Amino acid sequence: MIKYQAKDFIQTREGLVFAVVEEGLEQGNVLCFLRYQWQGEVWKKLATGVSNQLLAEQYPHYLFYSTVKSAHLHAVPVADITIHHQPKKRLQQILSKHEPDKVEQDLIDLCQLFQTQGLSLDNLGITGSLLIAAQNPKSDIDIVAYGRDNFHKLRVSLMDLLDAGKLEHLDEEAWHVSYQRRQCDLSYADYVWHEQRKYNKALANQRKIDLNLLAEEPVADSAIYEKKGAIKIRARVADAQYAFDYPAKFIIDHPDIAEVLCYTATYTGQAVAGEVIEVAGQLEHSCTGRQRIIVGSTREARGEYIKVVAVA
Repeated sequence: MIKYQAKDFIQTREGLVFAVVEEGLEQGNVLCFLRYQWQGEVWKKLATGVSNQLLAEQYPHYLFYSTVKSAHLHAVPVADITIHHQPKKRLQQILSKHEPDKVEQDLIDLCQLFQTQGLSLDNLGITGSLLIAAQNPKSDIDIVAYGRDNFHKLRVSLMDLLDAGKLEHLDEEAWHVSYQRRQCDLSYADYVWHEQRKYNKALANQRKIDLNLLAEEPVADSAIYEKKGAIKIRARVADAQYAFDYPAKFIIDHPDIAEVLCYTATYTGQAVAGEVIEVAGQLEHSCTGRQRIIVGSTREARGEYIKVVAVA
């Protein structure tokens, strides 16, 4: 059986490319979000509002209500998938190219740097525009590490390469671009403070690189939750071992709420155990009585955030 994972892309016969957002199927559908449309002779990246409008007007069969998540999502039936773009396979294709373009060459050089740190490339992949050869001269490099141990080894390698001057920290311009792209509910100063300590971003040849984790055994919760509305709390983080997962997960010390689940990369790795965080999101209640907060209930996550208010 074909395995569809987060960070994969799936393509349909209509010239649409969706980013897979969750492993597994719901009612025979791959849960995903429309990211690109074939226009003329190029892939055009679509903003969130444009994606939703395009599907509503022309491809409503890809709009889906998930009873498991109690949310309106995009979804593609397996039978409608014409190409399954996989990060691991694509990385190996690029590494073996005889005439890579400038973006691909920067990726190849970066991978060679990782190899000098003793890392195996077998557990790495590439997502984003490079996954479907839609890159342009300003494209970022989005690396996927498969497995938590491999991801954290990659972060350590990134730190070492930064210390050695072989990679560069994001400069002021790069941080402003990143902040504007995220459009999050934190101040610029708060955003940068949280991001700088994650060590999942750097510049390679003035090109931004991002490190992403895809856990080989994602944390699963089969319970069905019901949304209860917006909430804001403060609580101490008891366990942050899944902080870089997708979705990111923070176990908290709170009398009523067990955990925070985050579906937006903005707040991935946002806090460590022992820190006190302020969380704004959507409260959910399961049939077993378990409560959690969802951050990133919509793609833009307006009014939703995770912010450290006291360090450990």
